[in-house]
Amino acid sequence: MKLPRNIYKPLAIGAPEPFRELPVRLERMIHFVPPHMEKVRAKVPDLAKSVDVVLGNLEDAIPLDAKEAARSGFIEMVQATDFGTTGVWTRVNALNSPWILDDLTEIVAAVGNKLDVVMLPKVEGAWDIHYLDQLLAQLEARHQVKKPILIHAILETAEGVKNVDDIASASPRMHGMSLGPADLAASRAMKTTRVGGGHPEYKVVADAAGDAPRAVYQQDLWHYTLAKMVDACAANGLKAFYGPFGDFSDPLACETQFRNAFLMGCAGAWTLHPTQIDIAKRVFSPDPAEVAFAAKILAAMPDGSGAVMIDGKMQDDATWKQAKVIVDLAKIVASKDPDYASRYAL
Repeated sequence: MKLPRNIYKPLAIGAPEPFRELPVRLERMIHFVPPHMEKVRAKVPDLAKSVDVVLGNLEDAIPLDAKEAARSGFIEMVQATDFGTTGVWTRVNALNSPWILDDLTEIVAAVGNKLDVVMLPKVEGAWDIHYLDQLLAQLEARHQVKKPILIHAILETAEGVKNVDDIASASPRMHGMSLGPADLAASRAMKTTRVGGGHPEYKVVADAAGDAPRAVYQQDLWHYTLAKMVDACAANGLKAFYGPFGDFSDPLACETQFRNAFLMGCAGAWTLHPTQIDIAKRVFSPDPAEVAFAAKILAAMPDGSGAVMIDGKMQDDATWKQAKVIVDLAKIVASKDPDYASRYAL
Protein backbone atom coordinates (compact mmCIF):
# COMPACT_ATOMS: atom_id res chain seq x y z
CA MET A 1 0.00 0.00 0.00
CA LYS A 2 1.31 3.42 -0.93
CA LEU A 3 1.68 5.77 2.03
CA PRO A 4 -0.46 8.93 1.87
CA ARG A 5 2.60 11.20 1.82
CA ASN A 6 3.79 9.49 -1.37
CA ILE A 7 0.56 9.69 -3.35
CA TYR A 8 1.34 13.12 -4.79
CA LYS A 9 5.01 12.51 -5.50
CA PRO A 10 5.95 12.26 -9.19
CA LEU A 11 6.45 8.68 -10.36
CA ALA A 12 9.60 9.56 -12.30
CA ILE A 13 12.50 11.89 -11.56
CA GLY A 14 11.82 15.14 -13.40
CA ALA A 15 8.13 14.51 -14.03
CA PRO A 16 5.71 17.27 -12.96
CA GLU A 17 4.04 17.02 -9.57
CA PRO A 18 0.50 15.58 -9.80
CA PHE A 19 -2.46 17.92 -9.46
CA ARG A 20 -4.08 17.93 -6.02
CA GLU A 21 -7.30 19.31 -7.51
CA LEU A 22 -8.53 18.92 -11.08
CA PRO A 23 -8.07 22.07 -13.18
CA VAL A 24 -11.35 23.94 -13.65
CA ARG A 25 -12.19 23.39 -17.30
CA LEU A 26 -15.35 23.62 -19.38
CA GLU A 27 -16.00 20.12 -20.78
CA ARG A 28 -19.64 19.99 -21.86
CA MET A 29 -18.76 17.99 -24.95
CA ILE A 30 -15.80 15.83 -25.92
CA HIS A 31 -15.85 16.11 -29.70
CA PHE A 32 -14.32 13.16 -31.54
CA VAL A 33 -12.19 13.81 -34.62
CA PRO A 34 -10.75 11.09 -36.93
CA PRO A 35 -7.27 12.58 -37.43
CA HIS A 36 -6.27 10.34 -40.34
CA MET A 37 -8.64 12.34 -42.56
CA GLU A 38 -6.97 15.46 -43.91
CA LYS A 39 -10.24 17.22 -44.77
CA VAL A 40 -11.37 16.82 -41.15
CA ARG A 41 -8.05 18.07 -39.74
CA ALA A 42 -8.39 21.19 -41.86
CA LYS A 43 -11.60 22.10 -40.00
CA VAL A 44 -10.09 21.76 -36.51
CA PRO A 45 -8.93 25.41 -36.05
CA ASP A 46 -12.53 26.59 -36.52
CA LEU A 47 -13.95 23.61 -34.63
CA ALA A 48 -11.78 24.43 -31.62
CA LYS A 49 -13.60 27.76 -31.26
CA SER A 50 -17.01 26.08 -30.90
CA VAL A 51 -16.34 23.01 -28.74
CA ASP A 52 -14.91 22.54 -25.25
CA VAL A 53 -12.70 19.53 -25.99
CA VAL A 54 -11.21 18.29 -29.27
CA LEU A 55 -10.32 14.60 -29.07
CA GLY A 56 -8.15 12.92 -31.67
CA ASN A 57 -9.50 9.37 -31.92
CA LEU A 58 -6.94 6.62 -32.54
CA GLU A 59 -8.96 3.58 -31.44
CA ASP A 60 -12.37 2.21 -32.51
CA ALA A 61 -13.73 3.60 -35.80
CA ILE A 62 -10.17 4.01 -37.13
CA PRO A 63 -9.40 1.30 -39.73
CA LEU A 64 -6.46 -0.97 -38.91
CA ASP A 65 -4.50 0.23 -41.92
CA ALA A 66 -5.02 3.87 -40.83
CA LYS A 67 -3.76 3.59 -37.23
CA GLU A 68 -0.35 5.12 -37.95
CA ALA A 69 -1.87 7.81 -40.15
CA ALA A 70 -4.29 8.72 -37.35
CA ARG A 71 -1.43 9.05 -34.86
CA SER A 72 0.72 11.20 -37.14
CA GLY A 73 -2.36 13.18 -38.18
CA PHE A 74 -3.19 13.92 -34.55
CA ILE A 75 0.35 15.17 -33.90
CA GLU A 76 0.21 17.37 -37.00
CA MET A 77 -3.22 18.69 -35.99
CA VAL A 78 -2.09 19.63 -32.48
CA GLN A 79 1.13 21.26 -33.66
CA ALA A 80 -0.71 23.36 -36.24
CA THR A 81 -3.60 24.58 -34.07
CA ASP A 82 -3.93 27.24 -31.39
CA PHE A 83 -6.56 25.66 -29.16
CA GLY A 84 -6.82 28.55 -26.69
CA THR A 85 -8.93 27.37 -23.75
CA THR A 86 -10.23 24.32 -25.63
CA GLY A 87 -9.03 21.00 -24.21
CA VAL A 88 -6.78 18.72 -26.26
CA TRP A 89 -7.37 14.99 -25.72
CA THR A 90 -6.59 11.76 -27.48
CA ARG A 91 -8.21 8.34 -27.21
CA VAL A 92 -5.30 5.94 -27.58
CA ASN A 93 -5.57 2.30 -28.52
CA ALA A 94 -6.24 -0.30 -25.84
CA LEU A 95 -3.43 -1.59 -23.64
CA ASN A 96 -3.55 -5.01 -25.30
CA SER A 97 -3.12 -3.57 -28.80
CA PRO A 98 0.11 -3.41 -30.86
CA TRP A 99 -0.25 0.39 -31.30
CA ILE A 100 -0.48 1.66 -27.73
CA LEU A 101 3.24 2.11 -27.01
CA ASP A 102 3.85 4.10 -30.19
CA ASP A 103 0.69 6.14 -29.53
CA LEU A 104 2.04 7.27 -26.16
CA THR A 105 5.74 7.61 -26.88
CA GLU A 106 5.32 9.52 -30.15
CA ILE A 107 2.51 11.80 -28.99
CA VAL A 108 4.07 12.80 -25.66
CA ALA A 109 7.41 13.40 -27.36
CA ALA A 110 5.87 15.64 -30.01
CA VAL A 111 3.00 17.47 -28.27
CA GLY A 112 3.15 16.52 -24.58
CA ASN A 113 2.99 20.12 -23.41
CA LYS A 114 -0.24 20.74 -25.34
CA LEU A 115 -1.93 17.44 -24.42
CA ASP A 116 -4.39 17.66 -21.53
CA VAL A 117 -5.89 14.17 -21.27
CA VAL A 118 -5.25 10.62 -22.49
CA MET A 119 -8.50 8.67 -22.78
CA LEU A 120 -7.83 4.99 -22.10
CA PRO A 121 -10.33 2.46 -23.51
CA LYS A 122 -11.45 -0.83 -21.99
CA VAL A 123 -10.09 -0.19 -18.50
CA GLU A 124 -10.53 -3.35 -16.43
CA GLY A 125 -9.02 -2.39 -13.09
CA ALA A 126 -6.65 -0.16 -11.15
CA TRP A 127 -3.68 -2.06 -12.63
CA ASP A 128 -4.37 -0.54 -16.06
CA ILE A 129 -4.26 2.96 -14.56
CA HIS A 130 -1.08 2.19 -12.58
CA TYR A 131 0.70 1.08 -15.75
CA LEU A 132 -0.30 4.15 -17.75
CA ASP A 133 0.40 6.44 -14.77
CA GLN A 134 4.01 5.21 -14.48
CA LEU A 135 4.63 5.30 -18.22
CA LEU A 136 3.27 8.84 -18.61
CA ALA A 137 5.50 10.03 -15.75
CA GLN A 138 8.56 8.52 -17.46
CA LEU A 139 7.64 10.14 -20.77
CA GLU A 140 6.90 13.50 -19.13
CA ALA A 141 10.31 13.45 -17.45
CA ARG A 142 12.10 12.44 -20.63
CA HIS A 143 10.45 15.12 -22.77
CA GLN A 144 10.31 17.88 -20.12
CA VAL A 145 6.52 18.11 -20.04
CA LYS A 146 5.63 20.90 -17.61
CA LYS A 147 2.18 19.80 -16.41
CA PRO A 148 0.81 16.32 -15.71
CA ILE A 149 -1.14 14.65 -18.49
CA LEU A 150 -4.39 13.36 -17.02
CA ILE A 151 -6.04 9.96 -17.57
CA HIS A 152 -9.69 9.46 -18.50
CA ALA A 153 -10.98 5.88 -18.30
CA ILE A 154 -13.72 4.42 -20.47
CA LEU A 155 -16.00 2.03 -18.60
CA GLU A 156 -16.86 -0.57 -21.23
CA THR A 157 -16.33 -4.04 -19.80
CA ALA A 158 -18.13 -6.00 -17.09
CA GLU A 159 -14.88 -6.29 -15.14
CA GLY A 160 -14.36 -2.55 -15.36
CA VAL A 161 -17.83 -1.90 -13.95
CA LYS A 162 -17.13 -4.36 -11.12
CA ASN A 163 -13.87 -2.52 -10.30
CA VAL A 164 -15.10 1.03 -10.88
CA ASP A 165 -14.30 2.30 -7.37
CA ASP A 166 -10.72 1.02 -7.53
CA ILE A 167 -10.27 2.55 -10.97
CA ALA A 168 -11.52 5.94 -9.75
CA SER A 169 -9.05 6.02 -6.84
CA ALA A 170 -6.08 4.50 -8.69
CA SER A 171 -4.08 7.70 -9.27
CA PRO A 172 -4.13 11.47 -8.72
CA ARG A 173 -3.71 11.61 -12.49
CA MET A 174 -7.33 10.46 -12.92
CA HIS A 175 -9.53 13.02 -14.66
CA GLY A 176 -12.79 11.09 -14.93
CA MET A 177 -14.69 8.32 -16.68
CA SER A 178 -17.02 7.86 -19.61
CA LEU A 179 -19.67 5.23 -20.20
CA GLY A 180 -18.85 3.05 -23.22
CA PRO A 181 -22.17 1.35 -23.98
CA ALA A 182 -21.31 -0.51 -27.20
CA ASP A 183 -18.33 -2.51 -25.93
CA LEU A 184 -20.00 -2.91 -22.54
CA ALA A 185 -23.05 -4.45 -24.22
CA ALA A 186 -20.79 -6.96 -25.98
CA SER A 187 -18.88 -7.70 -22.75
CA ARG A 188 -22.14 -8.44 -20.92
CA ALA A 189 -23.73 -10.36 -23.82
CA MET A 190 -26.57 -7.81 -23.83
CA LYS A 191 -29.09 -8.29 -26.60
CA THR A 192 -28.86 -4.90 -28.25
CA THR A 193 -26.99 -3.37 -31.17
CA ARG A 194 -27.79 0.20 -30.14
CA VAL A 195 -25.01 2.61 -29.12
CA GLY A 196 -26.45 4.34 -26.06
CA GLY A 197 -30.05 5.20 -25.36
CA GLY A 198 -32.99 3.04 -24.37
CA HIS A 199 -34.46 -0.02 -26.04
CA PRO A 200 -38.12 -0.56 -26.97
CA GLU A 201 -38.08 -4.07 -25.52
CA TYR A 202 -36.55 -3.02 -22.19
CA LYS A 203 -39.70 -1.80 -20.48
CA VAL A 204 -42.18 -2.01 -17.64
CA VAL A 205 -45.92 -2.54 -18.03
CA ALA A 206 -48.55 -0.94 -15.82
CA ASP A 207 -50.70 -3.21 -13.66
CA ALA A 208 -53.80 -4.63 -15.28
CA ALA A 209 -57.03 -2.76 -14.58
CA GLY A 210 -59.82 -4.81 -16.02
CA ASP A 211 -59.95 -4.67 -19.80
CA ALA A 212 -58.38 -1.18 -20.03
CA PRO A 213 -55.25 -0.86 -22.20
CA ARG A 214 -52.08 -1.21 -20.14
CA ALA A 215 -49.53 1.59 -20.32
CA VAL A 216 -46.02 0.59 -21.42
CA TYR A 217 -42.89 2.56 -20.52
CA GLN A 218 -39.53 2.14 -22.21
CA GLN A 219 -36.60 1.96 -19.77
CA ASP A 220 -32.93 2.95 -19.87
CA LEU A 221 -30.52 0.02 -20.22
CA TRP A 222 -27.63 2.10 -18.86
CA HIS A 223 -29.15 3.70 -15.76
CA TYR A 224 -27.53 1.32 -13.26
CA THR A 225 -24.05 1.55 -14.79
CA LEU A 226 -24.19 5.32 -15.20
CA ALA A 227 -25.28 5.81 -11.59
CA LYS A 228 -22.50 3.52 -10.35
CA MET A 229 -19.93 5.41 -12.41
CA VAL A 230 -21.19 8.82 -11.23
CA ASP A 231 -20.95 7.73 -7.59
CA ALA A 232 -17.39 6.45 -8.04
CA CYS A 233 -16.35 9.67 -9.76
CA ALA A 234 -18.08 11.97 -7.24
CA ALA A 235 -16.56 10.08 -4.30
CA ASN A 236 -13.08 10.61 -5.74
CA GLY A 237 -13.42 14.17 -7.04
CA LEU A 238 -13.52 13.11 -10.71
CA LYS A 239 -15.83 14.01 -13.61
CA ALA A 240 -18.37 11.58 -15.07
CA PHE A 241 -19.39 11.70 -18.75
CA TYR A 242 -22.01 10.06 -20.89
CA GLY A 243 -20.33 8.42 -23.86
CA PRO A 244 -21.58 8.11 -27.43
CA PHE A 245 -25.13 8.33 -28.69
CA GLY A 246 -24.99 6.57 -32.02
CA ASP A 247 -28.29 7.49 -33.71
CA PHE A 248 -27.50 10.81 -35.41
CA SER A 249 -30.97 10.87 -36.99
CA ASP A 250 -32.75 11.17 -33.62
CA PRO A 251 -31.76 14.45 -31.93
CA LEU A 252 -34.64 14.30 -29.44
CA ALA A 253 -33.52 10.92 -28.09
CA CYS A 254 -29.93 12.17 -27.96
CA GLU A 255 -30.95 15.27 -26.00
CA THR A 256 -33.07 13.19 -23.63
CA GLN A 257 -30.20 10.80 -22.93
CA PHE A 258 -27.75 13.67 -22.40
CA ARG A 259 -30.19 15.45 -20.07
CA ASN A 260 -30.73 12.31 -18.00
CA ALA A 261 -26.95 12.06 -17.61
CA PHE A 262 -26.70 15.76 -16.71
CA LEU A 263 -29.39 15.44 -14.04
CA MET A 264 -27.62 12.40 -12.59
CA GLY A 265 -24.36 14.32 -12.23
CA CYS A 266 -22.45 14.04 -15.51
CA ALA A 267 -20.33 17.00 -16.61
CA GLY A 268 -20.65 16.36 -20.32
CA ALA A 269 -20.97 13.80 -23.11
CA TRP A 270 -19.24 12.67 -26.27
CA THR A 271 -20.25 14.29 -29.53
CA LEU A 272 -19.58 12.19 -32.62
CA HIS A 273 -21.42 14.34 -35.14
CA PRO A 274 -21.55 18.14 -35.56
CA THR A 275 -25.31 18.14 -34.92
CA GLN A 276 -24.70 16.88 -31.38
CA ILE A 277 -22.49 19.83 -30.38
CA ASP A 278 -25.34 22.29 -29.87
CA ILE A 279 -27.34 19.61 -28.04
CA ALA A 280 -24.49 19.14 -25.55
CA LYS A 281 -24.10 22.90 -25.13
CA ARG A 282 -27.80 23.30 -24.42
CA VAL A 283 -27.97 20.40 -21.97
CA PHE A 284 -24.73 20.80 -20.02
CA SER A 285 -24.76 24.59 -19.61
CA PRO A 286 -26.41 25.84 -16.40
CA ASP A 287 -29.96 27.08 -16.75
CA PRO A 288 -30.06 30.92 -16.70
CA ALA A 289 -32.78 30.91 -14.02
CA GLU A 290 -30.66 28.66 -11.81
CA VAL A 291 -27.64 30.89 -12.35
CA ALA A 292 -29.65 33.97 -11.37
CA PHE A 293 -30.89 32.29 -8.19
CA ALA A 294 -27.39 31.02 -7.34
CA ALA A 295 -26.02 34.54 -7.78
CA LYS A 296 -28.65 35.78 -5.30
CA ILE A 297 -27.39 33.27 -2.73
CA LEU A 298 -23.77 34.35 -3.16
CA ALA A 299 -24.72 38.01 -2.91
CA ALA A 300 -26.71 37.42 0.29
CA MET A 301 -23.95 35.30 1.89
CA PRO A 302 -20.63 36.78 0.68
CA ASP A 303 -18.48 34.67 3.02
CA GLY A 304 -20.64 31.53 2.85
CA SER A 305 -21.50 31.49 6.53
CA GLY A 306 -24.79 31.73 8.42
CA ALA A 307 -28.25 31.24 6.95
CA VAL A 308 -30.63 33.48 4.99
CA MET A 309 -34.10 33.26 3.48
CA ILE A 310 -34.30 33.90 -0.28
CA ASP A 311 -37.63 33.69 -2.11
CA GLY A 312 -39.07 31.73 0.81
CA LYS A 313 -36.29 29.13 0.86
CA MET A 314 -33.63 28.79 3.52
CA GLN A 315 -30.05 28.92 2.31
CA ASP A 316 -26.97 27.94 4.35
CA ASP A 317 -23.32 27.06 3.82
CA ALA A 318 -24.22 23.83 1.95
CA THR A 319 -26.43 25.58 -0.59
CA TRP A 320 -23.82 28.36 -0.84
CA LYS A 321 -21.34 25.73 -2.05
CA GLN A 322 -23.86 24.46 -4.59
CA ALA A 323 -24.51 28.01 -5.76
CA LYS A 324 -20.80 28.70 -6.15
CA VAL A 325 -20.38 25.61 -8.35
CA ILE A 326 -23.19 26.83 -10.62
CA VAL A 327 -21.95 30.43 -10.81
CA ASP A 328 -18.33 29.39 -11.38
CA LEU A 329 -19.41 27.08 -14.20
CA ALA A 330 -21.62 29.80 -15.67
CA LYS A 331 -18.67 32.22 -15.68
CA ILE A 332 -16.56 29.70 -17.59
CA VAL A 333 -19.40 29.10 -20.07
CA ALA A 334 -19.90 32.85 -20.49
CA SER A 335 -16.21 33.40 -21.21
CA LYS A 336 -16.43 30.98 -24.15
CA ASP A 337 -19.97 31.58 -25.45
CA PRO A 338 -21.11 35.21 -25.92
CA ASP A 339 -24.71 34.03 -26.24
CA TYR A 340 -24.64 32.48 -22.77
CA ALA A 341 -22.79 35.51 -21.39
CA SER A 342 -25.79 37.68 -22.28
CA ARG A 343 -28.23 35.15 -20.82
CA TYR A 344 -26.37 34.90 -17.53
CA ALA A 345 -25.70 38.65 -17.18
CA LEU A 346 -22.86 38.00 -14.73
